[in-house]
Amino acid sequence: MKKEIHPEDYRLVVFKDMTNEYMFMTRSTAVTSETVKWEDGNEYPLVKMEISYKSHPFFTGKVHLVDTAGRIDKFKNRYSKWDKK
Repeated sequence: MKKEIHPEDYRLVVFKDMTNEYMFMTRSTAVTSETVKWEDGNEYPLVKMEISYKSHPFFTGKVHLVDTAGRIDKFKNRYSKWDKK
């Protein structure tokens, strides 16, 4: 492994899946200004995610649409002229 290419400032960070409120803690260098109180009573930096393995269809076996900022509507509008209904 090459030296001096990996960050040195790892710390404990809580990641939160915003689709189902699932949270987990791991070491990371992710930058965030939000904090959350964890199960041990301490506050840790909070990184919000749109999807994790608890909500991803590949891992859950369920199809779950996550429409962020109207992406599905934009797609439908863009390709509606080719729709053969």
